[in-house]
Amino acid sequence: MGNIEEVIVVGGGIGGLAAAYGIGKLGKKVTVIEQAPAFGEVGAGLQLGPNGLRALDALGVLDEVYQHAVFPRRHVFMDALSGKELSSVQFGEAFEKTFGYPYIVIHRSDLHSVLLKACEKLNNIRFLTNHRLESVEEFDDYVELRCENGATLKGKLVIGADGIRSVVRQKLINRNSKPVPARYVAYRFTVPMSEMTINIDWDEKLTWIGPGIHLVQYPVRHKSVINQVAVFESQNYNEENDDWGTIDELYDMFKDCCPTVKESIKFAERGFVSKLHDINPLEKWSTKRVTLLGDSAHAMLQYLAQGACQALEDTVCLVEKLKEHEADLAKALDEYQKERIPRASQVQRGARMWGKIKHAKEDHARLLRDTIMLNRTPDDYTYLEWLYKDRKLASV
Repeated sequence: MGNIEEVIVVGGGIGGLAAAYGIGKLGKKVTVIEQAPAFGEVGAGLQLGPNGLRALDALGVLDEVYQHAVFPRRHVFMDALSGKELSSVQFGEAFEKTFGYPYIVIHRSDLHSVLLKACEKLNNIRFLTNHRLESVEEFDDYVELRCENGATLKGKLVIGADGIRSVVRQKLINRNSKPVPARYVAYRFTVPMSEMTINIDWDEKLTWIGPGIHLVQYPVRHKSVINQVAVFESQNYNEENDDWGTIDELYDMFKDCCPTVKESIKFAERGFVSKLHDINPLEKWSTKRVTLLGDSAHAMLQYLAQGACQALEDTVCLVEKLKEHEADLAKALDEYQKERIPRASQVQRGARMWGKIKHAKEDHARLLRDTIMLNRTPDDYTYLEWLYKDRKLASV
């Protein structure tokens, strides 16, 4: 039958490495397979709210993460057209007292590096690169994975952390769970602080919102670099091809914005472009020996900054269930999905809704949104409690 691995994690991103580390700390032997030639993260900035930090604390890596983090003073919502402030969320002492943890921004690769180094300190975790998964088949006693490079691996437990286009999900869990196009495009780009000529307080995180558009700005890497994400609804969306969402369309969509926004997006051509997708909430994540984690289970739009946070929540919950039901893997995976599916699905739906609110086009919708935002106080965390409240995660 060949060697059967104890645990195989498919995907070496943030969720995959977090899972490998958490399960590795239980003493189990873990193999992480990654399709790329090296472990790394694509992208730039990443936001982590209290729920994500709570999970990192449970994993035991929070102090290391903090060494790379920037702690914004406020999250400020600005009108992209007029340039006026609409609302803000005050971080700091009151925020931490309410939720137990702060709010941070960090370079995505810095978080990934912390998790990779933590994994490398455990001698029961091994890594295989250039292993693109081709097929997965579950048997009574093991799961067989075949890779495009000809390798075949067998595992007692397989965790699909292989992203929105997950092979594990589509081959074994839900064959109809294809990515859902949002018709929006994101240009992600970083700019050295020395090149930013606009007059902005970089102790704050800013979100500029307008009809069918928004721009996010915040500093990373000890405020030496500004991370920016410009998002717009493409008027040229075509499901038949990928020839839409061009840089010219971006500039056209942002043409009526205030000078600060227009000056900021002039760097957009430096970055990389992604067509935004999520997946519909799933009713099932697990079989007897296979489960999903992170984007493979609940890929979501980025409007609540919860993609990484939810993957980290997944990790802590999965590790807890594996520890609690050590002798019954199927029960552990079933308990994991029962606890996580309602929560992750709620966040998926919330992200879609917040995108609609943020990008409101009709005058009456914008007036209602802006009136609510203008009349709330910076320390009113009512709308955030469902997202950030303590879910009593155990240390793993």
